[in-house]
Amino acid sequence: MSATLAHTQPETITAANLAQFIGTTRYYRYTMGLILTDGAAYLARNGAAWLLDIVASARLVPAVRRAEFESWTLRVDLTKQCAEAVCTDGHGDREANILYRQRLNYTDFPLSELRLYVVADSDLGKVVMLTSEY
Repeated sequence: MSATLAHTQPETITAANLAQFIGTTRYYRYTMGLILTDGAAYLARNGAAWLLDIVASARLVPAVRRAEFESWTLRVDLTKQCAEAVCTDGHGDREANILYRQRLNYTDFPLSELRLYVVADSDLGKVVMLTSEY
């Protein structure tokens, strides 16, 4: 069912590297009961575990914990090296749809934007995936 994340030499996260993930071959246990797909595990292994930690820590917010579907967007200002992570219910980015927001004063994340979905699965729990794996 699931595997643990093995430590490997990090690769640079690029859009091309992320595009290879169109499904998952296995699931990986993560903190706070989250389950990662291959693509999400790739992020964790290659320097973006901090982003998954934000997703995990948001479990403490009741609205996030209750959500059956979460759409996460990381928007990075590559010039200022700062970012914002926003979780919505998947029905748009209007204020009424925002479940959680966190400002990041510093990041070296190499992409200007990244989107993740978190989907409640009755067998697995909350599964974190790249949008291409949905």
